[in-house]
Amino acid sequence: MLHLSKVAVGCADLAALTARHAERAAREGFAYADTRFMPVRAADLAGGSLFWIVRHTLIARQAITGLAMVETERGTKCRIALATVPVPVVATPRRAHQGWRYLRAEDAPADLADDATGGAMPAAMVRALAAMGLI
Repeated sequence: MLHLSKVAVGCADLAALTARHAERAAREGFAYADTRFMPVRAADLAGGSLFWIVRHTLIARQAITGLAMVETERGTKCRIALATVPVPVVATPRRAHQGWRYLRAEDAPADLADDATGGAMPAAMVRALAAMGLI
């Protein structure tokens, strides 16, 4: 299984990301993210998720429910259909990037509910430790 990672541009935290996708789902009938190109390995994304980066930290994921090329007001885009509600994941430092990047299943952080440690560090703490080069 393969996943994608993408920067949540304009979102300051998980609440903002959740609100954005709830609004899109109410307006369009489903949550989505648009990107410039269709992933070459789109078939490998079946059953995968889109992991969101906010402030240099992977914070949440949404299951990918479909990919299609669509016409938008900004031209032809790849629309990634997503589950409506983002699932929080163990905060993991990640560099920001343009567009999306593939994320192997073994490199993907666990859901917070599945975290065996009983809880995760707050995202701000992960950022601070990463800035010091400690994680």
